[in-house]
Amino acid sequence: MANRSFDSFDVRILDALQKDGALGNNKLAEIVHLSASQCSRRRAALEAAGVIEGYRACVNAKALGLNLHAIVRLNMKHHDEDSDRALSTWLSAQSEIQSAYSLSGDADYILTVRVEDLEVFSHFIHEKLLRQPQIAQVRSEFVLKTLKDNPALPVRADI
Repeated sequence: MANRSFDSFDVRILDALQKDGALGNNKLAEIVHLSASQCSRRRAALEAAGVIEGYRACVNAKALGLNLHAIVRLNMKHHDEDSDRALSTWLSAQSEIQSAYSLSGDADYILTVRVEDLEVFSHFIHEKLLRQPQIAQVRSEFVLKTLKDNPALPVRADI
């Protein structure tokens, strides 16, 4: 998708929807200061262009009993396409993994993992992750306090 310019209305629509994706067009119109029909057309255009990829609810991990939040760094035994593809496929299928990134630097991959407690985390590491033949090293860190966790992206108008 090519970069596109956003006017101030697009910026306000995107900002409002990142804060509350459940906004209806009438409420969005109040926030953005456009008519509901204009908001609807602009939202549809942003969706069709792939700028808005979807909508989801933000669910509280602790309310689900997912009290342990870990950052896991992985290093591969071998750096080849088959190993990367196999690991990527496996990572995508694991419900404990919230996000996974391929990196530059001292780790090949970084994962964020959410589970109930240390016992479940230990099982995930020893019985699942370390059994993957592509993995050479695993290093884990536990989140003690979340200082910022904001999925909203900065949007600006190109003027």
